[in-house]
Amino acid sequence: MTWVRVAELSATEVGKAMVVEADGKRIALCTTAEGHYAIADVCSHDDGPLDQGELEGTTIECPRHGALFDVTTGAAKTLPAVRPVATYATRSVNGFIEVEVPA
Repeated sequence: MTWVRVAELSATEVGKAMVVEADGKRIALCTTAEGHYAIADVCSHDDGPLDQGELEGTTIECPRHGALFDVTTGAAKTLPAVRPVATYATRSVNGFIEVEVPA
């Protein structure tokens, strides 16, 4: 596994998701009151971009069909999605957010 710097901490805002890239992977970096979470930026139902959905607490909504996902686990919470999305560990280092991706 490799840690990749993806964003400045100051560029994140609680309740917002932003798309970042780490080693060629498109990732939705979700900032919640509990911390930063990174999930694959693709709905498991229809490949919609999750970073464009509404983030409420630790739940993000796919903007295409309304499927909800838990950003802490990647679990699909509602139909039409039934499969989880990938999650990635995050950490804050010297004012930056890093995401751990497979090497």
